[in-house]
Amino acid sequence: MNNASASAAPAAGDGRSARWDRHRADRRRELIRAARQAVHALGPGASMEEIAAAAGTSKPVFYRYFGDKAGLQRAVGEVVIGKMQARLQEAAAMARSPHEGLRAMVSAYLQMAETSPNVYAFVTRAAPAEAPAGSAVTAGGTEPEALSHFVSAITRMMENAIHAQLQAAGGGPRLRALHYWPPAAIGMVRAAGELWLASPDGPDKPSREEMTEQLTGWLFSGIAEQFPGVRMLS
Repeated sequence: MNNASASAAPAAGDGRSARWDRHRADRRRELIRAARQAVHALGPGASMEEIAAAAGTSKPVFYRYFGDKAGLQRAVGEVVIGKMQARLQEAAAMARSPHEGLRAMVSAYLQMAETSPNVYAFVTRAAPAEAPAGSAVTAGGTEPEALSHFVSAITRMMENAIHAQLQAAGGGPRLRALHYWPPAAIGMVRAAGELWLASPDGPDKPSREEMTEQLTGWLFSGIAEQFPGVRMLS
């Protein structure tokens, strides 16, 4: 038996498999990019057929890579929210105080959402799956998985960023309740931010900078009242 020939066959097969995996990964990224552009132009309610047409391909191609519309929503969300999370982490890392860190994170969040409200809505709204003919469709649904992971990560980031400063300011027993504050803060920023995004442009609508300052003030004032020493760090 030719051992060299026998060992070469699996190696060649492994090479073809690796190339095919890379091809699929590249194609998936292309489809996600095309879907983002389609949603940006068409709106968050764009159908799979409309998204596929805008991407220059067919619905079956999208179903093959993402399963259904919910799968596409999740894939786009992972990319968009991953970039948003990186921006927030960068903003927090460059901040010189808790107050500056909060302002930077609020500003980064509003800026990313404002850049493409359609894409933001597409990845943050739970929607029924839009599946190919003959397959089951699950109505309703919960918050998109990518967004849930994003909120959890940002919650931990905010808690870690401010914990040391509050402790240095004499937090004492009140630090036990600290972990309740980041999710409450994120909930407020998200709710107010989405309402602001949906508001029509006009003289009564605050600018992004004004909205950033307002939200930061609401968030930080509540903490500063319980931890007066933090005021010196703002």
